[in-house]
Amino acid sequence: MKMPRTKKKNNKGGHHGSVHPFSDEDASIETLSHCSSFSDSASIADEGGEASEDTALEDFQYKLKGFIDSTVDKSAKTRQGALDGLKTAMATRILYEFISERRMTITDSIERCLKKGKGEEQRAAASLACLLCIQLGSGIESEEVFKTLKPIFKNILSDGSANIQARQAVATSLGVCTLVAEDDILDVQATMECFENLFTRSYAKADGTCLSNNPQTSQLHTNALLSWALLLTICTTSQIKDILHKHLPKLPRLLESEDVNMRIAAGETIALLFELARDMDCDFEFHDWDELCNKLNSLATDCNKHRAKTDKRKQRSVFRDVLKAVEDGDFQSETIRFGTERMNIDSWVRKRTYDAFREFVGSGMNYHLQGNELMRDVFELGPPILVDSATMKAMKISRFERHLHNSAAFKARTKARNKFRDKRVDVGEF
Repeated sequence: MKMPRTKKKNNKGGHHGSVHPFSDEDASIETLSHCSSFSDSASIADEGGEASEDTALEDFQYKLKGFIDSTVDKSAKTRQGALDGLKTAMATRILYEFISERRMTITDSIERCLKKGKGEEQRAAASLACLLCIQLGSGIESEEVFKTLKPIFKNILSDGSANIQARQAVATSLGVCTLVAEDDILDVQATMECFENLFTRSYAKADGTCLSNNPQTSQLHTNALLSWALLLTICTTSQIKDILHKHLPKLPRLLESEDVNMRIAAGETIALLFELARDMDCDFEFHDWDELCNKLNSLATDCNKHRAKTDKRKQRSVFRDVLKAVEDGDFQSETIRFGTERMNIDSWVRKRTYDAFREFVGSGMNYHLQGNELMRDVFELGPPILVDSATMKAMKISRFERHLHNSAAFKARTKARNKFRDKRVDVGEF
């Protein structure tokens, strides 16, 4: 999969009117998360028609402006709550126009929280940075954001004295931000090397003995591996060949890890690499194929009494699929339904990409698949579909949600038409 590099107009960051910061009590995570939902305002819009729809939108935007203001509050609790409120809003709704006008203000707040905040605040800021890039899509706007934050991400990631939870969050966010906003494949490779410097520390020794990592460090290495695997999906053919030569013989060492999440991440990464290798060469052969298949089969039928039942159940399910991928090139396809549409997860490449985005938008994934231009480009879904009254009723969504969705769909369609016109102009001039 190659990410589209669509360049958008560079809108200047907008300024909003003064909004009083929330108090510590108002800024609790629970309160802010509740405020960022549409449940109350959506029901008002249903009852009051267009006028109430406008009121609900104004009220929601007012709350978002309050969150942005509160990210610079003196109280760490207030800043934390504001970051979480913005995360919830961006994860569950398409807010491109609102976010685009304020992207530099939000970026400045994220930068400040990453540099001066503590663990949880840094973790929330890293996740918000990723959601900001997802909202802005692949283009100049997200590239500007990422250019500011990438050095900070890499400093935190490589700093062994930094808060471990912050490093875990950065490892995940850096992967997705690079996928969305990096404009140079050589820079993608450099970022992958940062991830390699982490997860290779979990390789078992040549004699099969495993390094003893604490659970937090193991999670950091797992996150780094998953982000590395995500970026494999946009590597060039020559890069994939180099990676197969350098890493595929060593990755099976991670299958010896004591951490079930690391074992699963390693198995899925191996399956992904085999898929990419066979896409280049259908007769691809791996020197230690028999040994690898025996190890995968052992994990797919694991009866180790020292492992938790839930871990063994999850592991067996995943490794049955990984074994089929390595042995036969098979993939267990899954259908995702959203609105009136459906999408097939029919490859390890698509699965890794889908899982990476879903980790950030969570329950808002279906909403983003319907209306987020970036998501629809990545998964080749075409322009967003407008929602009519009949569909709205069948889907049980409010007038307010329909208004927001159709507004985002209209903007995405307009941009798609403009891109097509730009291509026609280029051809004509050529």
